[in-house]
Amino acid sequence: MGEIVSERESRLVLQNLLADDREKELGKDVVTGLTGEPKSLPPKYFYDEKGSLLFEQICELPEYYPTRTETLILKAFGGAIVEKTGPCEIVELGSGSSTKTRILLDAYQAAGYPLRYLPVDVSDTMLSETANKLLKEYPNLSIHALASTYEPALSALPVKQLPARLIAFIGSTIGNLSSQECDQFLDLISQTLNIGDYFLLGLDLQKERTALKAAYNDSQGVTAAFNLNMLTHLNQQFEGNFDVSKFSHVAFYNEKEQQIEMHLESMASQQVSLKDLGLAVEFEKGDRILSEISRKFNRLQMEKTLAKHRLQVIAPYTDEKEWFGLLLCQRTP
Repeated sequence: MGEIVSERESRLVLQNLLADDREKELGKDVVTGLTGEPKSLPPKYFYDEKGSLLFEQICELPEYYPTRTETLILKAFGGAIVEKTGPCEIVELGSGSSTKTRILLDAYQAAGYPLRYLPVDVSDTMLSETANKLLKEYPNLSIHALASTYEPALSALPVKQLPARLIAFIGSTIGNLSSQECDQFLDLISQTLNIGDYFLLGLDLQKERTALKAAYNDSQGVTAAFNLNMLTHLNQQFEGNFDVSKFSHVAFYNEKEQQIEMHLESMASQQVSLKDLGLAVEFEKGDRILSEISRKFNRLQMEKTLAKHRLQVIAPYTDEKEWFGLLLCQRTP
């Protein structure tokens, strides 16, 4: 079940499942992706310590509307969400620095409910730092943090301590999943929750292309640095020799698939090796690695998809422009 470390008089439990993941699967998806056609890499390799910090910077950019808009929705409707769920522990997938989660914690605290938080993130450093900050900010909070990818973490969740559980998957991270992966993920959520438990889903909605393009090609180049850092992460993790200066960040909106695509484009003919994986990859000038998709959704269609997975939307929330949606769902029989 991974190493478990308890601190602060049992208010904090840190459970590290990454070693288990690494022994079993880590790197297989890199080999599959870089030997496939077209070449691709899973977005989880964005998130080493530096990548997590860069993503936090992206969320503050003026062009990057999703974080700002979702935050406004949470501030407007946090109290309504708490009223719907009652006392409820929060499981957050991809928790990062838990900035937006504080809005929900504030709302549960204002209602006089006990606070319990189960953050899941692949950066164990960020998990530990954020958890210790939260414990200082919320004297009545208990935390069970899991350093892990989603599936192992959901399988390893401890017994529920409050009357209900809410799994939060915000930031429209679901847009990084293909349609098939999305169905598999929602099946997993449905299987993890008990009947009556809750799922809070953040959803980037379809909109005009100018705003979409700007959000992934910011003027400060932070998104480009975030994308390119994936190669640095692979070098460090698998003893690789990617020359980051020979790759460039490319992001555009694919109208047919209704998704932003981020690529890493080779600017020269070159061979790259990842020694620990026994992998050598040839690149021609102009060859691309697909590093991320970010699908944009129709809210009503997503509500139908959720219902198929026994996740009934009981309260949809959105902003005035309807650029972003926050769907509160309840697990049905």
